[in-house]
Amino acid sequence: MKSINQTINQTIILTIMSLTAIASSTISAAELPKRKPGLWEINMQMEDAPSMGAMQQCIDKNTDNLMQQQAGEEKPECSVMDVKAAGNRVTIHSVCKVEGSTATTDGVFEGSFETNYKGTMKTRFNPPLQGMAESNMTQQARWLGPCKPGQKPGDVIMPNMGGFNVNEMMKDPKIQEMMKRQR
Repeated sequence: MKSINQTINQTIILTIMSLTAIASSTISAAELPKRKPGLWEINMQMEDAPSMGAMQQCIDKNTDNLMQQQAGEEKPECSVMDVKAAGNRVTIHSVCKVEGSTATTDGVFEGSFETNYKGTMKTRFNPPLQGMAESNMTQQARWLGPCKPGQKPGDVIMPNMGGFNVNEMMKDPKIQEMMKRQR
């Protein structure tokens, strides 16, 4: 039986993945800055949700594109997808249909993407999506160095939840079904 914290953490992960997919689903990989390969520490915080703490992710040049490519294959219904990159700043504005709701997302990410960056993403749902009318997420990330011995690209270590591999997770039929429902 799952503990309440495990259930909350899994819900937060799925929400973050959904919001990330909404924002990045039709953005080409060439439009977004590339993070430096290696081990990254990422702190994400959703407003009105408990902090998950810092997670670590081992990436290579292909890992950052994986979720984007998967979401792009699903052809979400986005009437607006505006991405602007200027120097060390990327802004995103999208309007997409998600499970019968219209999700309007505005995000700003800035930093070197070689060593650290921060970002905010605000999504409004009309009508509310699974009871959520709005979601506000902040993210701070910093490069720690090479991946640890034994880690492979896509490995993510989450506090109180252990680890998983994003590359393998995106092949999971349950995750693929969730991504399809984002349309």
